[in-house]
Amino acid sequence: MTITITAFERSPDGGKGLARDTRVRWALEEVGQPYEVRLVSFAAMKQPAHLALHPFGQIPTFEEDDLSLFETGAIVFHIAQRHAGLLPDDANGRARAITWMFAALNTVEPAVFELVTVRIIEGDKPWSKERLPLVEARIHERLKQLSARLGDADWLDGAFSAGDLMMVSVLLRLKPSGLLAGYPNLAAYVARGEARPAYQRAFAAQLAVNTGKSAAG
Repeated sequence: MTITITAFERSPDGGKGLARDTRVRWALEEVGQPYEVRLVSFAAMKQPAHLALHPFGQIPTFEEDDLSLFETGAIVFHIAQRHAGLLPDDANGRARAITWMFAALNTVEPAVFELVTVRIIEGDKPWSKERLPLVEARIHERLKQLSARLGDADWLDGAFSAGDLMMVSVLLRLKPSGLLAGYPNLAAYVARGEARPAYQRAFAAQLAVNTGKSAAG
């Protein structure tokens, strides 16, 4: 049975690759698995049919045979376990790659998403300007730590893995803020992720949904 994922009918970012379905698209492209996309509107996301797949009314979801999943970390982990290409063969290497997946989602992304919240969602609130320096300071602390760990390596732990896929996906959210500029090795790390053919295909597919043209068009 063909894999089916859900994605925004019209993404809030206009197809810049920040919607979380891009992570799942990227993972499927990395392992060479074909998939179909069912587009859902914001209204449809709150209807019983979609809530049966995602109890919190979000995207993406993943369906294959009698399996349905939600949450990008769980979906990418499932893809990486089932298909070669995103996790090392040795047990210790796999464990470390999985650790980086959790680090991306649990340690780095919360601080990054808080920046989105304070700048956009709460941008008109009186406390927004006061909170912004605190939020940026927390992000800088995480970026310093991550930069020190990455050093001059291409990827976080040997070859590219699902850990890198998730970390790059999270860091991409910082590009509009300019905060990555102070960390040249992290900026280069993100650029390497974006340059991967699998990411390019995933990005182009998501962009086409929102603009009707490919990334090159």
